[in-house]
Amino acid sequence: MSNILEVKDLKVAYGGIEAVRGISFEVPEGEVVTLIGANGAGKSSTLRAIVGLEKPASGSIQFQGMELVGMGTETVVTKGITLVPEGRRVFANLTVLENLRMGAYMRRDSLEKDLEWVYSLFPRLKERSWQPAGTLSGGEQQMLAIARALMSRPKLIMMDEPSLGLAPLIVQGVFDIIREINQQGVTILLVEQNANMALHAANRGYVMETGLITMTGTGQELAANEDIKAAYLGKKRAAGGVH
Repeated sequence: MSNILEVKDLKVAYGGIEAVRGISFEVPEGEVVTLIGANGAGKSSTLRAIVGLEKPASGSIQFQGMELVGMGTETVVTKGITLVPEGRRVFANLTVLENLRMGAYMRRDSLEKDLEWVYSLFPRLKERSWQPAGTLSGGEQQMLAIARALMSRPKLIMMDEPSLGLAPLIVQGVFDIIREINQQGVTILLVEQNANMALHAANRGYVMETGLITMTGTGQELAANEDIKAAYLGKKRAAGGVH
């Protein structure tokens, strides 16, 4: 399977402070890949660099063989990458339908088939299509943020903390949707503090600590690792476990 995204020796700095310190990773086409780690590990900075919101200090970001470093965000979106930002950031005063149309603002073709697709994924959004987005619940706003990103017809969708601030039952629904989107052919790069949910949804995971990737493996391997359990899954290390 070919890699849709290849990040090599990526560094991102803010005023001399390196948030990302030379990381390399790959996202195979058709898979769910997750970056897990504590706050401040550099996960969001990595996504922002990929989509062109941050200029890397150095390194390479290749998407389907194209170098993205130096491209503007709008150009990156037209190439087939979209980002669901942390905190949802829906347009509160616009209706659900207007938000969805904003997700497709770079397109010049008909949106009807894609609207029907996202409504099939999120029936509640169809029921609320004329409602201002600011009146939706947190879970509904997260659904809208994902649906809005899908309206650009991405080949790769990146999600930054999609479960943040949501009730456990809603989180389960969000991850069900992530799996459904992936099954329909969209590659997903997921940044998530809920390591347990992320690793069980992902084909492959990378652990980030203080701007570095410190561990990698399949989702199952990382979920079973004693160090990961102790650090991110809230479980005590078994005596004699991996060090």
